[in-house]
Amino acid sequence: MKSFLQVIIVAFIFISFLLSLPNLTKERNFKTYKDEQLRATAQSKGLKPIPNTYEELLKIANDENNPLNHEKIALGKELFFDTKLSLDDTISCSTCHMISKNQNEKKVILNAITSKKQPNDMKNANNCVVCHLSDESGTDRLSTAIGYKGATNPYHLNTMTILNSSLAKQFTWSGEVKTLEEQISNSIQAPHKMNIKEDELIKKLLEDEKYINSFNTVFKEENSLSFINIQKAIAVYIKTLLTRSSFDEFLEGDNSAISATAKRGLVNFMNFGCSGCHTGMSVGGQSVQRFPLRHFAGIHDLRPNLGSPPDFEIIDDTFPFENKGGYKGRANTQFFRVPILRNVTKTSPYFHNGSVDKIREAVEIMGRHQVGLNLSNQQIDEIVEFLKTLEGNIVDYTHEAKDTKANK
Repeated sequence: MKSFLQVIIVAFIFISFLLSLPNLTKERNFKTYKDEQLRATAQSKGLKPIPNTYEELLKIANDENNPLNHEKIALGKELFFDTKLSLDDTISCSTCHMISKNQNEKKVILNAITSKKQPNDMKNANNCVVCHLSDESGTDRLSTAIGYKGATNPYHLNTMTILNSSLAKQFTWSGEVKTLEEQISNSIQAPHKMNIKEDELIKKLLEDEKYINSFNTVFKEENSLSFINIQKAIAVYIKTLLTRSSFDEFLEGDNSAISATAKRGLVNFMNFGCSGCHTGMSVGGQSVQRFPLRHFAGIHDLRPNLGSPPDFEIIDDTFPFENKGGYKGRANTQFFRVPILRNVTKTSPYFHNGSVDKIREAVEIMGRHQVGLNLSNQQIDEIVEFLKTLEGNIVDYTHEAKDTKANK
């Protein structure tokens, strides 16, 4: 009896010690910044404002191998929204990369979700599109992409946003695709996406005199309506899908553009090391990194924000969430392209397989498993407030789109 009581007492002391660890750990105190210092520090870490004029866009987006001009952008936009780019004429680029109130195509997504052909795990997945049809997120808000005839991604991968994607240095979750044109080709031809081959698509578009005339006007060459020119036109349109937000106004000198809470979140974002990977105008997409870096509390997930009763969560051996689809990054090395954080509060569900649908949980996971910090509720709230300042609208560059000799 005595030994049993001793075991109980020791177990009680041990559990009490574990639960008190967050309270015993001192929070890291960082220096405060005045607005000018905060702005300068953010810019020094690569956080730059999105261009707000066509001329400024050309400085960062023009390519001598595929120059921007008004006619090509218009052609690319036409193609982006055209369901002829899929084999059965039901899916366009904008079906999965929603940037307009294209309700008919959204119905395709919703019908695919509720279809009897879909497995139960797809129907019960984190499909945020159901409640966020009106959000122009540049993605489909599904835990996994749905393509030709309701086919799902074979690895249960989440659709990345098209907004600001042209600012990235790598594409896809593995980061193995290096150009927009290559990614466009992959999306058009992949069986689980649009499922149409080059010659089939060319044949279909050649039946439309409007496209024949448009390609001849834009490319001015023999056989202008070619697959490579389809890729080029869509690519230049995607380069115009940049979003500006209150954060850009702050970076350009407006101290009142973001709140004091958001400014503290920006300080946290930089000082905790988040901006080391989430950098550039796009606030991400510039590198491929290992995730997770740390198997934090590998058996039991002890957090500083425990409610009552304590929340003990058994976590996956590979990721801090269920790894639906079994995807483990590039060559199974757990290396992923760093996601773009602009409009991130509108692109749930999160991570490669859409397993997390709340932005606060995503921030908490990144704190623990990527930078090795148990973030407090206040720190999480502040970072989320900063992320909300990245919510922006697509810049209308078309009214300034003027051709010059340099862009022809």
